[in-house]
Amino acid sequence: MNNFLIGIRRLIYGFQKQTRETIWQYMDELATNSDIYSKELKDFCPEVANDRLFVYASNHNLVVVLLDTSGREEKTGPEARVKAVLNIIETRLENSRHYVSLFGVVLTGKTIKEPALSPLDEEFAEIKVFDKMTNLKRRRVKLYEDRMPYGKVLVEDATSPFNDLYVPMGNEEDEVDEEDDDYDMNDAVTGDKEDEDKDDDEDITFPSGEIEQNLNLSVKVKILRPIPNPRKELEKLVGCEDIKRRMDELVALTQYNKMMQKSFPTSKQHEVSLHSVFLGRPGTGKTTVCKIFGSLLHQAGALSKGHVVMCDRGTFIGTLWGDEERSMNQVLEMAKGGVLMIDEAYLLNGKHETDPGKLVIQLLMNILADETQRDIAVVLCGYKEPMQKLLDSNPGLQSRFPNKFEFTDFSIEELLEITRRRVREYEYEFTPEAWDKYRDVLAEAYQQRDPQTWGNARFIGNLLDRIYIQHAKRCVRERPTEKGMLRLLTPDDICQIEVPKPRPSIGFAISR
Repeated sequence: MNNFLIGIRRLIYGFQKQTRETIWQYMDELATNSDIYSKELKDFCPEVANDRLFVYASNHNLVVVLLDTSGREEKTGPEARVKAVLNIIETRLENSRHYVSLFGVVLTGKTIKEPALSPLDEEFAEIKVFDKMTNLKRRRVKLYEDRMPYGKVLVEDATSPFNDLYVPMGNEEDEVDEEDDDYDMNDAVTGDKEDEDKDDDEDITFPSGEIEQNLNLSVKVKILRPIPNPRKELEKLVGCEDIKRRMDELVALTQYNKMMQKSFPTSKQHEVSLHSVFLGRPGTGKTTVCKIFGSLLHQAGALSKGHVVMCDRGTFIGTLWGDEERSMNQVLEMAKGGVLMIDEAYLLNGKHETDPGKLVIQLLMNILADETQRDIAVVLCGYKEPMQKLLDSNPGLQSRFPNKFEFTDFSIEELLEITRRRVREYEYEFTPEAWDKYRDVLAEAYQQRDPQTWGNARFIGNLLDRIYIQHAKRCVRERPTEKGMLRLLTPDDICQIEVPKPRPSIGFAISR
């Protein structure tokens, strides 16, 4: 097989090379390969009802592995049963966007003298048979179902029943039941019904995104609406495991307080401060998590709206005396029921005693000390070191923000996972060679990065934007005849972008 075909059919070629002694080890290794998606298929079609069926997928390869565990003679042999599965998958993918090669593998305890289908010798053999295998019913098969977005899309399209007769009707109903169970659990905790929540949300009005600092100056303020399923969005985040855990704890305590208040109205409740500090560099997910945070607190009943009002120093500092207080009052009114997010909050703590930012901090302190201001969560965001200096400079500020969430830089593997998810959104796919080149480009950029200016997920977004442009230019130039090639990223599309240079030290002496 020439090198080009080996590259395109890498997964299939790997299975073709295995022997009875190496096949299990190879399948276990695939479970740790970040380029391979693997899954067990259940109730796929009647022909394999008594077998165990597994599928492995990469960019252009889909391999079906059948463990012949029937324990009795079937109408058809295991090779013919795999062939039936491959025929179904081939039919489902005929009109899809995928360019894919199919391959089948049979593992059976029987002795196969003359397989019904040629298993071993041909370079493009459709099915390979391993006979005299033992312990197939109890064999543990390692899988990894959360990797390689394109492989997952390929499997979903290949196994989706559409309107054929092979998949039991119960599957979709089971999925609906699971969702209903989730809602019931939340209702039990919060004491609310789903329909009532929907009605309440429909009645919520959100503020416009503009304040008037004075008669001559208006400032736009960005407002993020709450999201419908924040728990799911939190779980989808790459990395951030400690943040997920801490956020779950805070929400759980809030829900517990609500339950206790309903059951024991006269009892003293735990004090729960929602005010938080998000520490981390750009592109580490602070804004995304803030939006999830507000929505989670709204669902838990701690906030009446759950929206996020995004501010920075420029939101508050005006041109006339009194602008800061007017701005603060308007912003707090906008953020009622939700989250007030102040980005790079340390810039309010200027070096000069007369810096107007200090007045903003004091106004904020006054608000936080007001026990009646419960329907709001204030989140201060920024780099870890200057944020810590801000908190240390004011003991009262430190005590008002007990919840600290640290957003660390993403690792190479996490950035690659972010890449896979973003590429999937546009339904692109990398060729194996393009993926290898992309990994090298990212690794080189990561090696050259300056910790203070590294963009993390923002860098990935900028790099992919450049790659999409290169891809578009190439497709316009080459005019590919197959539709699938319009979404296929090749090595020619992979390019580098400039890694941000070190930036000057952060200064705080900002005057009017």
